This record gives sequence, C-alpha cells and structure tokens, in this order.
Amino acid sequence: MSLNNLTYSANGLALTEQFEGCSLTAYQDQVGVWTIGYGHTGPDVTPGLRITNDQAQALLAKDVSTAAACVNNDVTVQLAQDEFDALVDFVFNLGAESFRGSTMLRELNTGDFASAAAQFDLWDHAGGAIVAGLLRRRQAEANLFEAGNSAAQSA
Repeated sequence: MSLNNLTYSANGLALTEQFEGCSLTAYQDQVGVWTIGYGHTGPDVTPGLRITNDQAQALLAKDVSTAAACVNNDVTVQLAQDEFDALVDFVFNLGAESFRGSTMLRELNTGDFASAAAQFDLWDHAGGAIVAGLLRRRQAEANLFEAGNSAAQSA
C-alpha cells in the first residue's frame, strides 16, 4: 500500500536535466540504446530522428510522470520531498523494473533508509564498466535522498 502521492519538484527536475542533458537528434548511449531529448528511449526513437525543444520537454514530462508514479506506487513508507525526488531521478535513469527488483526498494520498504541510501552507489555501471558520470549521478541522488531523510528526522 502506497503512502505517497508526491509530485516531482523543480529541484528534482533540475537534477534530471543536469545529468541527462538534451539532444534533439537521436544518438546511441553508452550501451547502444537509441536515445533522444532528455534521456528518452523506446521504440519511437530511431536513427536519424530529430525533435524540437518543445517535443523534448514533452517527452521529459511524460517519462518523469511514469517514474514518479512508480515511486508513489511501489514505495510503502512515507517519503520526504527530497527522498522522493532522488528516487524519481533514479527510476527515470534505470527504469521501473530495475527499481522494483532492487535491494534498494526492499530496504526502503522495511524502513531502513540508511541501507537504502547505501544502494545508490552500487548502480554506477553501464555495459559492465563503472561510468564516472553515473557515479556522480548516484552520489548526487544519494546526497539529495539523505538531505530529505535528515529533514524528515528533524521535523
């Protein structure tokens, strides 16, 4: 049962935009997945595809809403806004299925926020190799998550 009905904040969205960047032309990411806009993937992304900035923003809004719904539905403990934002960025980047099967979610749903936070850094690989950009992203997510946890404990 979900306790959360949060909306992704401007702070969270800025984190996603910062790490994703925006490409208006389709490209293959580090593991060969066709990507466009702010990290949008799927069967609609094909070689040679070009979009406008408005289309990139619309795809980002759709993809973020999917990630936010996953966090709202699958996390069964109360979250602070920063915790939610960190998790939405994580799900946006990795996908809902990876999150649903993760130790992070299991730890979180038992109320062990510290163990859940420690899981961020374990997701810094792509194609079997550590990726510096993913490590920086995971550290930023962990910092945001822990800021939310600190704020919730002092409230």
